[in-house]
Amino acid sequence: MPLPSFSRRTVRTLAALSVGVVALAVGQRVYASDHMDTPEVELNPRMDINDVYAFPGASADRIALVVTTSSPIAGRTASFDPNLLYQIKIDNTGDAVEDLVFQITFDDGVGAAQRFAVRGPVAPAMTGTKTMLATGGMVINGTVGSSAGSVGGMQVFAGLRADPFVIDLEQFFNIIPDRRPATGPLAAQVGPPASSFRMPGVDFLRPFNSLAIAIELPKAALQSSTAAAAKFGVWSTISR
Repeated sequence: MPLPSFSRRTVRTLAALSVGVVALAVGQRVYASDHMDTPEVELNPRMDINDVYAFPGASADRIALVVTTSSPIAGRTASFDPNLLYQIKIDNTGDAVEDLVFQITFDDGVGAAQRFAVRGPVAPAMTGTKTMLATGGMVINGTVGSSAGSVGGMQVFAGLRADPFVIDLEQFFNIIPDRRPATGPLAAQVGPPASSFRMPGVDFLRPFNSLAIAIELPKAALQSSTAAAAKFGVWSTISR
């Protein structure tokens, strides 16, 4: 499939393009969230990382990694940006520098006709704020909306899913008004200024979808140690 070139381009790691390192004890569940936190990603939602998840896979020796983007999406028609490089990064030595990466790219198809390629896990040729498209290692190709890969090895899904994050966003902007967007339906204050969330709670994102990339594979493929207490960090970037 035709792929965009990302060779030696500067990665634009603005706050909205990268969720901070998540320290993960293997077998535990850890979450990070980062919805629409700068004006740039408000204008370019495909560049926005919403959440990064890491949780136990289908069996005790497997792990699932998920990154969501582009929330909130109303309806069931959305495509990944073929001009962006989506990455999930793994630090398994404790120095907050990626030791392994997954690189996910998309062609210029639309909806279910769009195809993806997942490279990795592979040691990156460059680390930090610059990157190159990997030329070695495993590559899994698939179609958006369908799973690809093997049950015993690595499986990948990319496509539209219900946004799993829960927040009363209207009340959040009443509590912290300086985060309120300048335009759109959330620009106007709802009710009086607030100091706490509403009871009962309101899940503002429940009607909306996001674009998700999910990868499940054996934990051993990410670990540098077989010790029971082995940890690794997981974070994600989107760059052009």
